[in-house]
Amino acid sequence: MSLLVMGFLLGILQPCMGQFPRACANTENLLRKECCPPWDGDGSPCGQLSRRGSCQSILLSQAPLGPQFPFSGVDDREDWPSVFYNRTCQCRGNFMGFNCGECKFGFSGADCTQRRVRTRRNIFRLSTREKDKFLAYLNLAKSTPSRDYVIATGTYAQMNNGSNPMFRNINVYDLFVWMHYYASRDTLLGGTNVWRDIDFAHEAPGFLPWHRAFLLLWEREIQKITGDEDFTIPYWDWRDAAFCEVCTNEYMGGRHPTNPNLLSPASFFSSWQVICTRSEEYNSQQALCNATSEGPILRNPGNNDKSRTPRLPSSAEVEFCLSLSQYESGTMDKMANYSFRNTLEGFADPRTAISNISQSGLHNALHIYMNGSMSQVQGSANDPIFVLHHAFVDSIFERWLRRHRPLREIYPAANAPIGHNRENYMVPFIPLYRNGEFFIPSRELGYDYQYLEEPEFGSFQDFLMPYLEQARQIWPWLVGAAVIGGVIAALLTGIALACRKKRRETSPEIQPLLTESEDYNNMSYQSHL
Repeated sequence: MSLLVMGFLLGILQPCMGQFPRACANTENLLRKECCPPWDGDGSPCGQLSRRGSCQSILLSQAPLGPQFPFSGVDDREDWPSVFYNRTCQCRGNFMGFNCGECKFGFSGADCTQRRVRTRRNIFRLSTREKDKFLAYLNLAKSTPSRDYVIATGTYAQMNNGSNPMFRNINVYDLFVWMHYYASRDTLLGGTNVWRDIDFAHEAPGFLPWHRAFLLLWEREIQKITGDEDFTIPYWDWRDAAFCEVCTNEYMGGRHPTNPNLLSPASFFSSWQVICTRSEEYNSQQALCNATSEGPILRNPGNNDKSRTPRLPSSAEVEFCLSLSQYESGTMDKMANYSFRNTLEGFADPRTAISNISQSGLHNALHIYMNGSMSQVQGSANDPIFVLHHAFVDSIFERWLRRHRPLREIYPAANAPIGHNRENYMVPFIPLYRNGEFFIPSRELGYDYQYLEEPEFGSFQDFLMPYLEQARQIWPWLVGAAVIGGVIAALLTGIALACRKKRRETSPEIQPLLTESEDYNNMSYQSHL
């Protein structure tokens, strides 16, 4: 569909909410607290007539939360999405979507019964044509208004509890920038007060599942606007890189010849405008980011604070991180020690797994190294390197899942920071997804990674690692048993030799006449050792 036709359609549609379905972003739905749009296929809410789904009350997790957020009833994101809706579409079988009009990740076909696994590939292994197509898709997403979603420009209270909707249209790429901002923004407490120690997508167990869902939804939207059902996000393998290998005009934009903080004019990313980067301004105004353009993408890779991030992550650091058997530990936040999640996210030292928030490792290191738009959490998705980076981070998560094979119950069910328990719905996604639903292998969600498919030693090593890990855990017991066994064997040998010597010293009259036994030729000695 051309941009002209798309613009016409958006012009005749009613304005609606950002991360919410367009069909539910109106006064009537907000006051009824219901989001059960009709499916176009049969015109019934949630495709109920076709048995795709039905409108149901939302079941919220009642599990206790951690102590990091000491408030209640002050943030629209608490008990998501109940501030806005308490009834949504619950889809059956393999159907998915805010109106059950799509297939779950990994399924396709009219009835969503066909399994399909797509492969995410290394960006440097794409052909020139494939790479150029990916860059063109990014640019198309930046210029195509979202058909199904727009953004909220005010809180629920500022909307007079739904009677005065405040929304704005947005392009497909910036929709995801805004969602990343909305999940990680500070809590507005009134006046000039804010609470900063809150994040529904970072610094807690949900970091990896949240970004996994984010990338899948981003991938799905690109497939929709391009009609390319085979599209997948490429990844950048940054292990042991000496510099930003994708920071060239051929890929994600080179350095400006006269201003090192900007992108080269030869890259079309140099014309992109960022949104949602002025968090202090929003906080002082007690306002949400409204997607107003705030200037060009900033990036000055390598000229970052070396005391915090001296270089890009190494293969050895990734391997150490993968060896950690605990997904989460302790307070389950950025102070967690020996936590795979916290080490991969970058708040724990990638050589010791001890929390050290003065340093930035692995995932965080890449953000800091880019030294620009990528380095500020709320607006980091403005830089298109974000998707390449997080696709590779997700592949490390996938390697850990395959190596350790955790049950879904390993993901914390209670006492995690707000929004991060296993059964909590992820902010700000509608349709609704729980954190635990994405704590599963990627192939179950319909995708894989090129370097994990190849029959390399690393794959065989990942296969063996669960067994090697078990051996490592019981190794002290095996050593102890061997020592004790050796002592017992030595004692028994000594006793046997002593008895033998004693028998030799015994007089012939009282020695047993073995040579006279008819079983002599069938007799054998067995060593107790």
